[in-house]
Amino acid sequence: MSKNSVQQRRGNALKKENRSPAAALSPGDGNEADTVRVGRNATERLLAIHQLISAKRYPNTARLAREFDVSQKTIKRDVEWMRVHWDLPIEYDRERHGYFYSREVKQFPGVPTITEAEMFAMLVAHKAVEQYSGTPFHKPLQMAFRKLTGQLDDKERYTLQDTDEVLSFRPFAPEATDMERFEIVARAIQQRRALRFMYRKPGEKRAEGRHIHPYHLTCNNNRWYLIGYDVDRNDIRTFALARMNDGAVLSETFQKPKDFSVAKYLRGSLTVMSGRGDYEVVIEFDAWATDQLRGRLWHSSQQVTELPGGESRMRMRLSGLEEVERWVLSWGTHATVISPQSLVERVSTIARSLAGCYETP
Repeated sequence: MSKNSVQQRRGNALKKENRSPAAALSPGDGNEADTVRVGRNATERLLAIHQLISAKRYPNTARLAREFDVSQKTIKRDVEWMRVHWDLPIEYDRERHGYFYSREVKQFPGVPTITEAEMFAMLVAHKAVEQYSGTPFHKPLQMAFRKLTGQLDDKERYTLQDTDEVLSFRPFAPEATDMERFEIVARAIQQRRALRFMYRKPGEKRAEGRHIHPYHLTCNNNRWYLIGYDVDRNDIRTFALARMNDGAVLSETFQKPKDFSVAKYLRGSLTVMSGRGDYEVVIEFDAWATDQLRGRLWHSSQQVTELPGGESRMRMRLSGLEEVERWVLSWGTHATVISPQSLVERVSTIARSLAGCYETP
């Protein structure tokens, strides 16, 4: 029987059973949940099979079944699908006990060719999302990256391993986000349902109950925050996820105000904490700090003026002073507050207190 006849019979058999990688690759027990689960992971599995074969690792059904926690029958269907529908030259080596390509395969079917520059940009993004490890976003982003970069053109290109030696992102003190807590909040936002949780303010020992209409999740300086409407306080507040406990999604639904905008809400904050004031903050930096500041956007309203001698003066408009107070103090003697006077007094008080902590008896 000719090779074309064999492939035709295989294709007819698959069509008759209506089995495709995205539909019915489960062992055949008829469980709908299993079918959905496997269907969602089918592309990732086919890509992994292709990568192993291309790397001449000679994978076999037993190994792949263990790796993906599926039956060997499912793996055989995957391989058959790749042979028939994508015309991939998959053969079995009896001496090496695994699959191989009998001719060169330059590109994984269905994956677009991208340039080296685009590939590098994708790898930079992939490295950047590592700082979100511990959140529900991490694994899906990794899976998406693997699918998109399964096989490119045959030009010289960067790989994930190559960039380990070229670039990295090193977030300072990343927060270990509790997965269950994160998913509860994310689900409430998506479903427009109210949240109830216990919340402890910074420095306080006791937590108190909060009834919130959750609007938005944001990450700043490696910490996750929830922005939402506090029903009992009739105000929009910001909550650090790390200080939330005993969260529960309520049956109560809500409609987010049409005029609410995260960008507008945070416009007057230095990072994520908004206030009710309106302050023109002016800070002068010495030459050393000016070199560190130059070329960076610290706030959308900032105006930086270079001064004689290498110093600089920064102006920005803020709605609160708590965050900028801590920011100024982080610069030590390299930053001096000029205005407002209330911020000058706050920083001065803290500076005197700090000096007292280090006085020699």
